[in-house]
Amino acid sequence: MEMISAAPGRVLRCDGQVHSVEVVLDERTDHAIRDQWAVLMDAGLPSQGRHRGASNRPHITVALADTLDADDLSRLMAAVSALPMAVTVGGLLLFGGRRFVLSRLAVPSSDLLGLQRDLAGALAAPADANGSFAAGRWTPHITLAKRLTADQVAEALTVLGDVPTLLGTIPGARRWDMVAKQEQSIDPSDNA
Repeated sequence: MEMISAAPGRVLRCDGQVHSVEVVLDERTDHAIRDQWAVLMDAGLPSQGRHRGASNRPHITVALADTLDADDLSRLMAAVSALPMAVTVGGLLLFGGRRFVLSRLAVPSSDLLGLQRDLAGALAAPADANGSFAAGRWTPHITLAKRLTADQVAEALTVLGDVPTLLGTIPGARRWDMVAKQEQSIDPSDNA
């Protein structure tokens, strides 16, 4: 994973597109989510596991930004100094209308809500047209599959069966550049 570093005043490339700020899961929890991706793939269903990019990994998106500059970076690094922190991955969630997104709930503990507030608040140019990351509106989740039909949702629920609660940790955060298709770790020790 490439590390974020920026000279003061330098804007990290965005080309008018959006950056996401995401927190990642410990290895054991990451593996458990990837196992669920595999179950969906083995059943011939949509799955996040079908994305073979090296940066594709289970994560929780906490904020979006139009641009990121060195000041944003400093504030993000200050916010991630609270990591690692515990996370509980709970039951299944369903988002959508004509097509659905199947996810696992990241239980919104006060620590997780505070981290999201701090990370989202660190951004000078947040991109949140729908208010999805505003206080009281954010639903922390880990995506299992996107663009499912109603029939596929029913099949996915059957093949996944009983989903156990996962007790894990959030060891770090990253920035995902949707233009360059690159992740960069947000790590305070990188600038030490």
